[in-house]
Amino acid sequence: MSLTGGNRNDVTQLLPLLDKVPAVAGVVGRPRRRPDTLFADRDYDHDKYRRLLRQRGICPVIAERGQPHGTGLGTFRWVVERTISWLHGFRRLRIRWERRDDIHEAFLGLAVCLITHRDVQMLC
Repeated sequence: MSLTGGNRNDVTQLLPLLDKVPAVAGVVGRPRRRPDTLFADRDYDHDKYRRLLRQRGICPVIAERGQPHGTGLGTFRWVVERTISWLHGFRRLRIRWERRDDIHEAFLGLAVCLITHRDVQMLC
């Protein structure tokens, strides 16, 4: 995953992110390198990206601009939104103050460890 500035459009990192998806281990046969489906919100509603996803063998499920809500994508997106909300609970990650990428990524990894630890404690 690459770290970009906060004022960059998310759609510019869609294809580089898909290229860095690791192989899925533990399944018999050739490991999958790409997801079957990509769920996205209205920001990704461009014919160019739909075409590029189909060329890679990925079925795009993208909400369309100008259409009313109720597509059902929210049931899949809330997991991502909730995770981002948890990460914003750490003041240091809410606004990126670090100039060096490695320090910011270290704080991000530490936050993920703390969130996971809290979740496991709730299960016990």
